[in-house]
Amino acid sequence: MGEEASKSINQYITDFLEYCEIDKNLSSGTIKLYHYYLFNFLSFLTSQKKSDIKPDQITQELIRSYRIFLSHYINPNKGPLKRNTQTYFLIAIRAFLRHLGRLGIRTMSAEQIELGKTHDRNLKFLAPEYLERLLNSPSISSKYGLRDKAILEMLFSTGLRVSELVKLDRDKINLKSREFGVIGKGSKVRVVFLSKRAVYWVDQYLAKRVDNFKPLFIRYSSLIKKSDTDDHRLSVRSIEMLVDKYANKARLPIKISPHVLRHSFATDLLTSGADLRSVQELLGHANVSTTQIYTHVTNPQLKKTHEKFHSGNKE
Repeated sequence: MGEEASKSINQYITDFLEYCEIDKNLSSGTIKLYHYYLFNFLSFLTSQKKSDIKPDQITQELIRSYRIFLSHYINPNKGPLKRNTQTYFLIAIRAFLRHLGRLGIRTMSAEQIELGKTHDRNLKFLAPEYLERLLNSPSISSKYGLRDKAILEMLFSTGLRVSELVKLDRDKINLKSREFGVIGKGSKVRVVFLSKRAVYWVDQYLAKRVDNFKPLFIRYSSLIKKSDTDDHRLSVRSIEMLVDKYANKARLPIKISPHVLRHSFATDLLTSGADLRSVQELLGHANVSTTQIYTHVTNPQLKKTHEKFHSGNKE
């Protein structure tokens, strides 16, 4: 343990991030978040003149001081950190401590860091009438509107994460079989399916394409530059802005993101009678516990119970 014990916390964190990438094969997004959370902790240690401490000097008292720091932290652009966000910082430290423990390095147990009680996740999804308003908001008379219509239909039909959507290539999409494979979080492979309506609009969109670019969805504005190095692929931010634009156009009562269409996809399946395990597979969730966030709003039996027994329903 001699050489290991001489490392700085900074070096240990760097080693942990490399472990997440190479050994755990975590997604680049997860690694980026771990980097942000752990180096924020390192900045706190530096501010406390403790950046040179050893792993066995990470104590409950130190973590408590960090929790107080997080609860008082004010982001200049976003304001105070939400309680859920504060928890993510602590989850990252717990993962880091578990890694040190696996290496046999003496430090405090990850389980000694208690995660504060948080509120249930605020699950947003679109009711059928609002969903139809959103899907019908693009003007299909223009190539931009036709592309955007295909994007919205694709998101609702497949439940894809926006990061998965922007990576799609046109030669990997089988419109005849109405299914294709994607690689999601943690390099987890799954099959997703296209509805007949989504196939129709994607086909209409592709029929208007006269280019040979690889991506399924492209930026038309960049075609003017005709760069040999640019594949003109739409970015995640572009899709987010696109969804926000059409939500405003459809005058939806809530602010939505592409992820709301993913929630709406899952909700639509469950309210129509799909089982939780199948929806778990379609969403690409590693654990069914993640999928269970939908059950309290989609359990048809609860509605039947309310209809049958609530006194306000009796004539």
